[in-house]
Amino acid sequence: MTEKTIIGIGNALMDIVVKLPNDDILYRNALPKGSMTLVDASVSESIRQQTEGMEKILTPGGSVANTIYGLACLGAGASFIGKVGDDELGRLYGNELTRFGARPQLFQSETTPTGVAMALVTPDSERTFGTYLGAAIELSASDLTPHLFAGHQIAYIEGYLVQNHDLVRQAAQLARETGLTIALDLASYNVVESNRAFLDGIVREYVDILFANEDEAKAFTGKEPREALTEMAGLCNMAVVKTGSRGSLVQRGTEVHEIGITGSHCIDTTGAGDLYASGFLYGLSRSLPLEICGKIGAITAGKVITVYGARMEPDLWDSIHREIAALIPS
Repeated sequence: MTEKTIIGIGNALMDIVVKLPNDDILYRNALPKGSMTLVDASVSESIRQQTEGMEKILTPGGSVANTIYGLACLGAGASFIGKVGDDELGRLYGNELTRFGARPQLFQSETTPTGVAMALVTPDSERTFGTYLGAAIELSASDLTPHLFAGHQIAYIEGYLVQNHDLVRQAAQLARETGLTIALDLASYNVVESNRAFLDGIVREYVDILFANEDEAKAFTGKEPREALTEMAGLCNMAVVKTGSRGSLVQRGTEVHEIGITGSHCIDTTGAGDLYASGFLYGLSRSLPLEICGKIGAITAGKVITVYGARMEPDLWDSIHREIAALIPS
């Protein structure tokens, strides 16, 4: 079996996961619960100071980078395009991608620091992001060339990049010209609401695989999950709607599957959607049946919610590999 390799393009951000005792900091900083809100450097620093003394976990992240990390840990060929600062966090970012087995293709800003995503986890396990993009926002359409995509078969584009329409369009155009299958994640419901018309055009013109959670799917289609799934699948080849504790729905043409969750105890939802995409795309990279792809996504998402942050220790990955092996016919 010839396995496909995946290249992701997204915001290269250091994730700082913080355990909050309550929702007060969200209200104080006008951060809608469960959303991703862009903040400037001063607000990011203010949030950091407000959370001084709270338990924190620092990991290289960004939505698509998390997915690429998961793909590399699953054994898929995976690369990541992003932009970091010429600083310690930027060097750590590239080194960590390499350590996990992914290939970093990182541009570097000489003047702007590496971006930071504050992932604020409330006692109900929900996470809310206050994100300072830093150098990540300087990645531009002119940085992208066909050789970055050459040798890959699947391109995974981060919806959070939509603040730069030219960049998203150029990434999709180059991926299409290079013959790649194009997957897009819709990022966050407030991002979708602000960029609905542009995203609709990109999906119709370029996207083969569309990922969304139920809030994002509703923002995109105005419909509840099942109806949203059908509409999304009508715009591209394949659609996935993640429905939280109820699992996920996947559709390709008239083929529809309802995928349940794994029996995991949730302590933090950070990275759940990203790692679901890892499992799903890993299944596609091995040309596995659609239902199996969804089940692998459920396994990886179900494991990452048992830890804080989007990184898992080797014992959890060993467990994931065993569960995947049990799904795949010999």
